[in-house]
Amino acid sequence: MTDNKPRVLLLFGGRSSEHSVSCVTAAGVMKAIDKDRFEIVPVGITRQGQWTLLEENPQDWALNTGQLPEITDVSHPVQLSSDPNKTSLLSLSNAGVTDLGRIDVVFPLLHGPFGEDGSLQGMLEMAGVSYVGSGIAASAIGMDKHFMKVAFESAGFNVGPYVVITNKQWLRDSDEALARCEHLEFPLFVKPTRAGSSVGITKVEALSELRAAIEVARAEDPKVIVEQGIVGREIECGVLEGRGALHTRASMPGEVAVADSGHTFYDFEAKYVDGTASQLTCPANLSDDATAEIRELAVKAFDALDGEGLSRVDFFYTPDGEWIINEINTMPGFTPSSMYPQMWAKTGIEYSALIDELIGLALDRKIGLR
Repeated sequence: MTDNKPRVLLLFGGRSSEHSVSCVTAAGVMKAIDKDRFEIVPVGITRQGQWTLLEENPQDWALNTGQLPEITDVSHPVQLSSDPNKTSLLSLSNAGVTDLGRIDVVFPLLHGPFGEDGSLQGMLEMAGVSYVGSGIAASAIGMDKHFMKVAFESAGFNVGPYVVITNKQWLRDSDEALARCEHLEFPLFVKPTRAGSSVGITKVEALSELRAAIEVARAEDPKVIVEQGIVGREIECGVLEGRGALHTRASMPGEVAVADSGHTFYDFEAKYVDGTASQLTCPANLSDDATAEIRELAVKAFDALDGEGLSRVDFFYTPDGEWIINEINTMPGFTPSSMYPQMWAKTGIEYSALIDELIGLALDRKIGLR
């Protein structure tokens, strides 16, 4: 261990259905992070929630020939421990507990529940360690598509029509829950409220398909959201927190288009497995005025949730020039080929420099109320 470099705990995997996506993200960061500036400590979380120390080998977690990586080796269990002066990583074994040294900052490359939803952020706050990304409240709101929409509506954004179906509502009277969706215009998109990477999403073209689609979503999350499809282009914008009191920054916007007729929307396979299914264009082909408007709206959305670090904000751009906000992702896909790093590269911040900036923002920020 060197004393002059910040020690960065790269935390990835996790208990959510986005476990493999998190591993792929970690592979990209491991490969690109500046080893002259930072010392990396890779720690994986299994699907069962076990923390384990791993080798610094990006190839182990890359997406190879379509096979999704998974953390299964638990031979080196670890946990964080804090005292008033530092946070340390402890190795746990039959021989006892070994202090593996201080941790200066955590880069939580976790997507979905138990990583991106405020639960991990709360634990890191309690451990007294700096971390990349939004805090507890912004992470929780950004993970829940219901409360996210409520926050955006309160901030004055255009939000598409939707219906939320909670677990108790569905168990109590599923027919009544279905009836509440009848005013929505087809196609509908049925989604787990607290999941990402398009896991568990179904496009529904008729009311007869709705019940089955809700059950698919409920397999991921007992709380479901049914959204009316929006006619428009899918435009995204990256957001990066400003240092100190400086303003939040927005990237050049990018556009997502499904290029393969085998995918009726931008689903999990199109995002991560089938490399020919989607087309990502950055900067998006927009007028100067429209480009300026979406960048302003993306910053407004980030600030409306009191976001920190990074986010990707997704919009629909309708044929009549209206912006309708879809969602915010407080820990977006972060592989070199993901839209968020691509948008910032087109804006002038390359992948490695973006990693540096995010870690710097985390180290500058105090723990606790701020």
